[in-house]
Amino acid sequence: MNRIASIFSQPGHVALMPYVTIGYPSIDATLKVVPLLESNGGDIVELGIPFSDPLADGATIQKSSFHALQKGVTLKLCLEVAKELRQKVSIPLVFLTYFNPVFSYGLEEFCIACAKSGIDGLIVPDLPPDESSELESITQKKGLDLIYLLAPTSTEERIRLVAERSRGFIYLVSVTGVTGVRERLPADLETFVARVRKIATQPLCVGFGISTPQQARQVARIADGVIVGSRIVQLMEPGDNFMSPVSNFIKGLRSALDEAPEG
Repeated sequence: MNRIASIFSQPGHVALMPYVTIGYPSIDATLKVVPLLESNGGDIVELGIPFSDPLADGATIQKSSFHALQKGVTLKLCLEVAKELRQKVSIPLVFLTYFNPVFSYGLEEFCIACAKSGIDGLIVPDLPPDESSELESITQKKGLDLIYLLAPTSTEERIRLVAERSRGFIYLVSVTGVTGVRERLPADLETFVARVRKIATQPLCVGFGISTPQQARQVARIADGVIVGSRIVQLMEPGDNFMSPVSNFIKGLRSALDEAPEG
């Protein structure tokens, strides 16, 4: 059983999946915050690879990505950071990246480097499953989970395709649009999760717009994992002493997930 599967094998446990942008506000901050996320209840950490045109990301994560690129964060450096983090934490690490940097690096070369760095999975928002057979084949050979996304607008045909192909878990986008902090979750989220649950056997993890313990608790009643990104990135803005705020925020999320009644 790989590291991602082991997280979801725990009965009644809802996975908490924090996201951070590598190099925001600094490489040192990334190396400090990921162990902090683990020690306060994070189960899987998504490491965002900075990209110049992050189409799925809202203003907060776009800003963090731009900042990291301006600081000289490259894909090669991200791999080095992941390798160093693997020495510090035991939880799964998943890269969230867009396809262009991976293609430029070389698909096989990138997957080999990911495996050597201790990465467990890849999320590539702009690579649909019907165009990803080459990367899928390579990731399988290298022991990496290629994780696909579904949106509320996904057809039954697309849900079936993702259910056939996604490994590790399925990333459910709670809203049509981009990432970002929102005041409330969509009213039809439960219906969307139920539609996918009828077809897919993989764990279902919900992201986009979850920014409070109350929202996390709501999602935990219907999903297997809760993904939180923009609010964490906000707490890590340059010039702030982020360790205590991030620690308290993650503890609050973890408590909310553990208290959520089964849906």
